[in-house]
Amino acid sequence: MAELTSTKLNPESHLLLDQPLLRLPAELTRKNFKLAALHVEHDRKSLLGALKNAANDSLSGKKGPSHTLDSLDGMINRMRNLKRKMEGFHEEEENIHRQTRKRLEHLHDLYQIPSLADVKYDDWSRVRLNRLLVDYLLRSGYGESATALAKEKGIEDLVDLSVFIQCHKVEESLRRGSTQECLAWCSEHRELTRKTHNALEFELRLQQFIEFRRRGQLAEARIHAQKHISSNTSTNKPKIRRAAGLLAHSPETKVEPYKTMYSISRWEFLANLFVKTHHELFSLPGRPLMHIALSAGLSALKTPSCHSEYASSSSNASSTTTTVCPICSTELNELARNLRHVQHQKSSVEHDPIVLPNGRVYGRERLVEMSAKVGLVEGKVKDPTTSEIFDASRIRKVFLT
Repeated sequence: MAELTSTKLNPESHLLLDQPLLRLPAELTRKNFKLAALHVEHDRKSLLGALKNAANDSLSGKKGPSHTLDSLDGMINRMRNLKRKMEGFHEEEENIHRQTRKRLEHLHDLYQIPSLADVKYDDWSRVRLNRLLVDYLLRSGYGESATALAKEKGIEDLVDLSVFIQCHKVEESLRRGSTQECLAWCSEHRELTRKTHNALEFELRLQQFIEFRRRGQLAEARIHAQKHISSNTSTNKPKIRRAAGLLAHSPETKVEPYKTMYSISRWEFLANLFVKTHHELFSLPGRPLMHIALSAGLSALKTPSCHSEYASSSSNASSTTTTVCPICSTELNELARNLRHVQHQKSSVEHDPIVLPNGRVYGRERLVEMSAKVGLVEGKVKDPTTSEIFDASRIRKVFLT
């Protein structure tokens, strides 16, 4: 007899899908702190230098008191600007902490649910489903719909609206053939991406060089290459050599790799590279969470027979079986075709297994009973899947090892 599945809730298995829920706020906090530290360090050096110069000028008598006062006023204004920046960083940090608190409370609710049959689990699952839908809409570029759904369900703090909306804006600007927004993003996050040796900024500068050459602006192309491209010789030497070759090939060239470098498809490559870099920087999955959840669920339900030519009565008119398998349904069958089926650690089989000449295994008692019901004479059995009929003498007993 098959072992009944326990309805006890295991929160740890559920949280495997929800890791980005806490990972992204942590990455945003780290980014916010580093940017604040960079501003503090930059202004500290400038203020100390200005203060030292003002003190030296005052002691030496080279500059009058009015110049010293002007210098002090300039330093005070700089400190006020720094204070405004710090207030902005502080406000951003408070927003992140508020979101983190809401997310922790949402996950903590799961640990208070004892069973999968509990009504509270249905409510919690609906919230997660709404989160997955918002995530899918954001990744697909439907920011307004995602925002409306999040507000309607009251889950704004459980989803990452601003992060994905900003990502989509930069991605779309690249698809339109503009590097300005993406270069601004690279400049803002340069300290965070430098350790990963990411090639995004180099590829953007290379694209600017290609556009100069496409428009016939050879002098501007050479100046741009000297300023932004030649400094990457140690890491991108082959690409720099190919870029230099563009100066000798017009945009109409049929010679590779220059034809590909001039291709409009490079903008699509840059957009995909930006999205990949963005998600890696913020520890976001490369695929929508909805896809991951569907893949896990479909694989758990899928069996080797789900895509057999004898899968069910719906695909085989002569089959005597009826199926309630969701993977065999019209809606999910194609969706699950390329997924692997789950490998069960425990198997449940009939107590009297036999094998038919076609290699299919059934329980003897149930097979004989079903054959009699369909009107076969004694000594004959019918395969319920393929509808083949065999002599009972050809049946062989199966011994499990």
